[in-house]
Amino acid sequence: MTVQETAQETDVLVVGGGLGGVAAALAAARLGRRVVLTEESPWLGGQMTSQAVPPDEHPWIETEGATRSYRRLRRNIRDYYRRNYDLNDDALVTSVLNPGGGGVSPICHEPAVGVTAIAELLAPFRSDAQLTVLTEHEPVAAETEGDQVVSVTLRARRTGEQVTLTAPYILDATELGDLLELAGVEHVTGAESRDETGEPHALDGPADPLDQQSFTWCFAVDYHPEADFTIDRPADYDFWRAYRPDFWPAPLLSWEDVIPQTLAPRREAIFEHPDSPRGHVTADRWNFRRIFSAANYRPGRYGSDVTLVNWPQIDYMEGPLIGVDDATRERHLEASRRQSLSFLYWMQTEAPRLDGGTGYKGLRLRGDVLGTDDGLAMRPYIRESRRIRAEFTVLEQHVGVQARAEAGLPAGAEPFADTVGTGSYRIDLHPSSGGRSGPRTYIDIADHPFQIPLGALIPQRVENLLPANKNIGTTHITNGCYRLHPVEWTIGEAAGALAAHCLNSGSTPRKVRNDPALLADFQRLLRTRLGFQLTWPEHLRTAQR
Repeated sequence: MTVQETAQETDVLVVGGGLGGVAAALAAARLGRRVVLTEESPWLGGQMTSQAVPPDEHPWIETEGATRSYRRLRRNIRDYYRRNYDLNDDALVTSVLNPGGGGVSPICHEPAVGVTAIAELLAPFRSDAQLTVLTEHEPVAAETEGDQVVSVTLRARRTGEQVTLTAPYILDATELGDLLELAGVEHVTGAESRDETGEPHALDGPADPLDQQSFTWCFAVDYHPEADFTIDRPADYDFWRAYRPDFWPAPLLSWEDVIPQTLAPRREAIFEHPDSPRGHVTADRWNFRRIFSAANYRPGRYGSDVTLVNWPQIDYMEGPLIGVDDATRERHLEASRRQSLSFLYWMQTEAPRLDGGTGYKGLRLRGDVLGTDDGLAMRPYIRESRRIRAEFTVLEQHVGVQARAEAGLPAGAEPFADTVGTGSYRIDLHPSSGGRSGPRTYIDIADHPFQIPLGALIPQRVENLLPANKNIGTTHITNGCYRLHPVEWTIGEAAGALAAHCLNSGSTPRKVRNDPALLADFQRLLRTRLGFQLTWPEHLRTAQR
């Protein structure tokens, strides 16, 4: 039986296999529904795997602010290393093993391990085809009837064959909110105006749909000081070598950048200590997103750590991916790849060294760690998506420390009666990749631990399409704190649970949100069946990130 024949109709169709899509499929399957999950790349996991970014998490993640399944995902990752790697005694006994020892997260790890951990979660539902997974399939069309999305057509990237899938509920978990455009679902792109949202950090002037957060094509490297792994000089290296945004203190290809919170200039080199590549934790770039730490193993077992390069020098600011034609989008994607390779070449040949010399020729691309032949991640790291016009939109005034204080609102984020989960991360917007005035610098401001309101998951008009990624009802500003790994997982899991619950109960998402009794039933299901945390404990509610 062909894939097309087995996947033509299902209960819940999840388009996009990033963290939100995986969590959505898992929730719907656990609640008894048949699910088809599709993904355009070979790997499930999105920003954690094919985009290669170690989890960006809040400081309480080990005990608070995540669902039961997200904790199991993290446990699967740690257990994989315990089962398969020859860890040293210290690494074996710690309950909070950080495989990469990176500073950005207590669970930095190799992307392929994340793929395996996700596969373990999904395996019980794939055995009897309750869950069908179609990788390397991209959405190309959607059919609608009135306020319903009837079907989605996907194309197999390898063969060009198309398959049309129908389902009572369709979830858009794509990285850019592709189904919103294909299905004509009302949505927003780019930056809103302060006149529209009242947000202190919104644009002072008209909204700008092309003002979107920069995206980044990440890569992994290890380091062998005596070797020479210098890549060929990229064709447009001279362009990137001279590239300097107006708000940057030096050429982008340098160790100089700005502190996102204050915009003050700073210098952060790849190594700031002679022993850095051997696993010692310092404040340099090498250790921040390190995904494999030689220090977790017996001395001499591994010749180098592996670190993930997702640094300001490779944030692509020359243009957005949404709101441009296909040719322009492909041009920006290719230019981003060349920018990343140019930065690697600069580090290998021109970067100032600790010893006064130039260039770290021993930096070696590790595409094998990322599942690619060219050394770069499978997909670019996407920070901003199309966003639904929702029944409720989360504003800076709901979560931002400064905005709430200036408005005379109580400390802590706005409590939402329709909460379907919790999250926490700073409002962290990287420089924009376009807009009327060209690139715009960081917006990085404090907020409080927040809730995810169900109203932000429900489109104003369409009844059976739900967002399950970064495409919920946030603004350009609040997307900056709702876009990270554990929050995306919770959003997706809530959306998948909502679709299954509505099928099981005969209700609709809009009715569930707007009927107090139905809402209470759904929230009870989230807490008891799926292990959601819907509120923050009092001692953390007014914390600041």
